Amino acid sequence: MSFDLDLARGVIGEPSFPIAAAVTFAAGLLRGFSGFGSAMLMAPIFAVLFGSAEMVATVIAMELAISFHLFPQTRQDCRWSLVGPMMVAAWICMPLGFWLLVSVDRVVIQKTVSAIVAVFASVMFLGWRWRGPRGLAPTLIVGAISGAMNSTTGIGGPPVLLYLLSSDDPPRVTRANIIAFYFATQLALIAIVFLSGVVGTTTVVRACLLFPLMLLGSAIGSRLFRGADERVYRTVALTLLFAVGVFGLIS
Repeated sequence: MSFDLDLARGVIGEPSFPIAAAVTFAAGLLRGFSGFGSAMLMAPIFAVLFGSAEMVATVIAMELAISFHLFPQTRQDCRWSLVGPMMVAAWICMPLGFWLLVSVDRVVIQKTVSAIVAVFASVMFLGWRWRGPRGLAPTLIVGAISGAMNSTTGIGGPPVLLYLLSSDDPPRVTRANIIAFYFATQLALIAIVFLSGVVGTTTVVRACLLFPLMLLGSAIGSRLFRGADERVYRTVALTLLFAVGVFGLIS
């Protein structure tokens, strides 16, 4: 226990920790009032602060903790005939993404993460929706791309979000589909990352220290923006994500 406490003190004493704490709190606020975007806000900045492997592990660990809370409440609404094949495709492609994570230069991954966030924010802001085919083949392709992206960058959400949000499912089913997919893929990825040994105890401690700030931010965000104009805070959220993406590209 004394070792854990010493390690926690060391993590808190890192020059980058106050920045990470502020970003995590802001990510919680973003998730609280928009319902998405926390990982996309953290990933570009954490990639700069901690490196690509540490970024993926920290972001996924915190996102998984939230998914553990949300999944039991929504699993009954999930359309498993759609989400199941997507999950399997993601799992199959995760090792490829993880190989890229440990093989590709960290600066390349940092820029890639930032570009993905900026493009996703732009696409969402313009209101683009997937109008293409919606069968087993596109579902598998979306899952495969998301799985590879998730294990390389920590943000596999954009292709899945764009695909699922463009469906004709009721909002509660779409929400449940997204949560179920996130839960299954995050659980698999966190196991891959830690069993590989590319990150260690410090990452776990850092995630544990930052996670309460995300929960606090989420609670405050939900309360502050309850009843507000959805278009206004959606615009704010997407503008913030775009700015963070651009920051990562030019930093």
